[in-house]
Amino acid sequence: MPPPAVFETSTGRVRVTPLAELRADAAWCDAFRHLAKDARYYDIVGGTLDFECHGLRIEDREGRLRGVQPFFFVDQDLATTAPAWVRAPLRAVRKFFPRCLRLKMLMVGCAAGEGHLGGAEPAETWGLAVLREAMMKIARAHRAALVVWKDFPAHYRQPLDPLHCAPAPGACYVRIPSMPATRLELGYASFDDYMARRLSHSMRKNLRRKFKALIKAAPLAMEVTHDLGAHTDEALALYLQTYARSPLQFEKLTKEFLQRLAAEMPERVRFFLWRQNGKLVAFSLCFVHDGAIYDEYLGLDYTVALDLHLYFVTFRDILTWALAQGLKTYYSTPLNYDPKLHLGFALAPLDLYVAHPSPVLNALLRRILPLIQPTRAEPALQHFANAHEMTPA
Repeated sequence: MPPPAVFETSTGRVRVTPLAELRADAAWCDAFRHLAKDARYYDIVGGTLDFECHGLRIEDREGRLRGVQPFFFVDQDLATTAPAWVRAPLRAVRKFFPRCLRLKMLMVGCAAGEGHLGGAEPAETWGLAVLREAMMKIARAHRAALVVWKDFPAHYRQPLDPLHCAPAPGACYVRIPSMPATRLELGYASFDDYMARRLSHSMRKNLRRKFKALIKAAPLAMEVTHDLGAHTDEALALYLQTYARSPLQFEKLTKEFLQRLAAEMPERVRFFLWRQNGKLVAFSLCFVHDGAIYDEYLGLDYTVALDLHLYFVTFRDILTWALAQGLKTYYSTPLNYDPKLHLGFALAPLDLYVAHPSPVLNALLRRILPLIQPTRAEPALQHFANAHEMTPA
């Protein structure tokens, strides 16, 4: 028997709704209009990536719509971001219990991006109380072992305080830092101006030495477009090379994802392409919105990437393009923290709120999670000037 679609709470109800049915819903379309990744993006992710995505319609007792909220299900390995002292003994345990710490999770937010609250009132006390209680009921109905509010930016800490402070009927969540994004405030006249004003002498010298490798190589030609067209397969192949080398893997892009972004979000998506002798050697997927550029996914040809220092070349060229467009902020996704530290980025903290549907196991979880939280595996994070912002007081 399939799980129910409507879940009653002590103060309201929620309706689990397929994303495809929400396309024409004004409340859904308006919920994320102010973000680079608006309602169209959620629909694209739900239809092209390997996640079971849904939307919630939040209603009061009289059936009036008060908000919406996306969520999804995923099987996730908790050990992926755990410290080495956890992973080593776990390998032995998994010889006998292969799914130890591999759990089905209900995640609130976006499957391919940071989390946001949607709709008219879910950030207010009433709406959050409904969501907190409903998510536990949905998790039990779908046999999800954990409920995770995924990668919510730090400005949600005050609205989401009731999650980890409030008692039943909703579970008491533990808040832990997720792997943070990074940001760079712009306002430079050129890339050289950025290097002179933002970077240390040693980093400027390091970058100039890296860029000298381009002098002896065949020239690189960069193109910026909102549609990959015939180059979609080629770009995807480069992304998959980089994906395979990443120590942390979550969403895996597909050809259909890239095609639908180009078709449905052309005013926001930008594909950066670098060719050498006509061959694509680097690819970056970015979003541009409201004075900011969001550098999301990178693909490199590793037969030349290391020799040509393509990671730094792509950053230089995207930053140069962003400055020419008059953009004010450069955002970059988690990972690669060491180079970003030396490139002058600051952290853009993200939080996870985690709870188990069982009160007994949830009490145990609240003790364990802080010990294996993701940022413990990244020593470079503590060297950022605003590292203290990852953990709220």
